[in-house]
Amino acid sequence: MPIPVLYTFRRCPFAIRARMALASAGISFQVREVVLGNKPQHLLDVSAKATVPVLLLPDGQVIEESLDILHWALDANDPCGWKHWTQDELLRMDALVAVNDDVFKLHLDCYKYADRFPEHPRQHYRELAEATIAELELRLQKTTYLFGETLSFADVAIFPFVRQFANVEPEWFETTPYPSLRAWLSGILASSLFESVMFRYKPWQPGDAKVQFDAVQGAS
Repeated sequence: MPIPVLYTFRRCPFAIRARMALASAGISFQVREVVLGNKPQHLLDVSAKATVPVLLLPDGQVIEESLDILHWALDANDPCGWKHWTQDELLRMDALVAVNDDVFKLHLDCYKYADRFPEHPRQHYRELAEATIAELELRLQKTTYLFGETLSFADVAIFPFVRQFANVEPEWFETTPYPSLRAWLSGILASSLFESVMFRYKPWQPGDAKVQFDAVQGAS
C-alpha cells in the first residue's frame, strides 16, 4: 500500500513537529532527508515553497506547512489525545503556537545567528526571545505541560524551538530562572517518540532505495 512521502531535515524544528505528529498518529511514511543547501529537484517540483517539511500524499496532494501536516495527522488519528480538548482550549493553543511561530521564531533566529544581525549584540536578541520563554515558564509552574497534565499539540508544536533556544548557549541556559521549562523540555526530549523521529538518515537522491519510517500508533 502506498504511503506518504515526507521531505524533511533532521534538526529543523518545523520538521520535528511534523514527524512527531505523524509518528504519534501511527502514520508510516517514506523519509526523504534533504540537504537544505542542495535541495532535490523533485522537492522543487512538488512545492514552490521548497522548504521542509513537505508531505506528499499517495493521491498526489501536497501539504506544505508543518502545522497543516500536524493537524492532518492528528485529525486522521489522535490516540494520545493531543487535540482532545475543548474548542476554547484549542483556540488558545492556536494563539500560543502563533506567538511561537510569528514572534519567538523571529527573535530566536536573530539570537542563533547574531553575527548576521550586527545591529545589536547577541544578548539583545536573547532578551527579546526570553519574553516568550518567561511566559512559558509561568504556565509550566502551574501544570506539567502547557495546557494541563497531559501533552497537547501545542507542546509538540513549540518545544522544538525552545530546544533550539536552549542549544545556543547551553551553559547559560542551565543557569536561568526557568526550572519548570527545563523540566518540561527535558521530559519531551527523553521520550521514546522524540528519539524515534531523530534517527539520522543520509540525504535522499533520486534513484535511492526507499527508506520507510514505521510509526507505532500512540507512541509517546
